[in-house]
Amino acid sequence: MTIVVTTPTGHVGSRVVRLLLQAGVRPRVLVRDPARLDEETRARVDVHRGDLTDAGFVRAAVQGARTVFWVDPTPHTAPDPIATSLATAAPLVEAARAGDIARVALLSSIGAEKRHGVGHIDALAGIEERLDATGADVLHLRCAYFFTNLLLDLEGLARGVLTTAFDPGRPMPWVDPRDIGDVVAARLLGDAWRGRVVQAVHGPEDLTFEQVARILTGVLGRKVRLEPVDDDAVREALHAAGLSPAAVEGIVGMTAGSRDLVPEQPRDLTTTTPTRLDGWARTELLPLLRR
Repeated sequence: MTIVVTTPTGHVGSRVVRLLLQAGVRPRVLVRDPARLDEETRARVDVHRGDLTDAGFVRAAVQGARTVFWVDPTPHTAPDPIATSLATAAPLVEAARAGDIARVALLSSIGAEKRHGVGHIDALAGIEERLDATGADVLHLRCAYFFTNLLLDLEGLARGVLTTAFDPGRPMPWVDPRDIGDVVAARLLGDAWRGRVVQAVHGPEDLTFEQVARILTGVLGRKVRLEPVDDDAVREALHAAGLSPAAVEGIVGMTAGSRDLVPEQPRDLTTTTPTRLDGWARTELLPLLRR
């Protein structure tokens, strides 16, 4: 069984690699800088060094693998994030179409089911559609809002401010990326799925940003104030930071297009994962803010 893992040092990919190793599988990891892998992991995986935006590297690196776990590496700040994401996934799609690989598990997102109008998430929808057309077995993991997105504004949280452009009172699924890694690893190791499968990963509960602010207040031991902002304010800040118009709309669109979203997959036993936000915040967020 040859399993390829992309972005093996990320929040999800690192968890997937660890679980595969614990299951006795030696994965093939595609990584730009092997030094980012800890020494023990490097000794237990097959390292293919290269850039996922290099089509030749990707085609060679996935050749002969049974399963590929694909995480789009495109930053939201890329000049044209949607086009870049689709171009980066093109060699993977071609490998699946050519039969070089049998199965692809894609780290997608809730919102991809809308297909259009959700900013950079539209790229994941496009990758889903392209993979669906290859004839390979494909698994789309539609994931909730990552707990780790809170780490993007540590400075604000250190001041006791949680800023959001989401509707503060609308519940939405939140998830620990490590729990996503658990689901991914279980799926990669299993042989039950065939054809096209969609697996939502909704986390333990839906939360409003108002609830998140209260949870963080309890964990951090000081008041965390919620500061809602509108889309125009976000656009202005992103333009001021030098982002391209396409990048700005890709970021703003992810929030704006998700406000009325009802996930295609319901919350049930298979879509609900265990780690709660308060526990994650104590072990991951609080130490960072104390430093």
